[in-house]
Amino acid sequence: MGAETEKTSSRVLEMLAVKGKVTESGAMTAPCTDSGSDEKTFRARHPWSVHQAPFAELKAGMERLRRELPRDGWEIVKDGPDSSTAKSPQLVAESAGREFAVDARLHRASSVGKAPELLEVTVDSACFRSE
Repeated sequence: MGAETEKTSSRVLEMLAVKGKVTESGAMTAPCTDSGSDEKTFRARHPWSVHQAPFAELKAGMERLRRELPRDGWEIVKDGPDSSTAKSPQLVAESAGREFAVDARLHRASSVGKAPELLEVTVDSACFRSE
């Protein structure tokens, strides 16, 4: 499932079409914490971000994602500010068969901790059973 999650992440990156630096990380698995899951139930998660790009380009990438996800069979389930104090724009969508979810957040630069402008993306798989 990790490879499929990474493939889905790559498709999301293509939709963003932002020329910036992408963090390099692979998908990892973690136990599912959904109610009713057991110790053999896992979820694949692939967090990454695009940075070192102008904020206007990151914002345009978020707009492209908003347009392209539904065209690619995804359902947008949240489109608005996240719960952080910065109220960063957040877009959450689920794939047509609900095998995957994507959470994208657009962050402005912050003088606190010198946080850069970036577009943060996490792709999660649905829970799956490992035998």
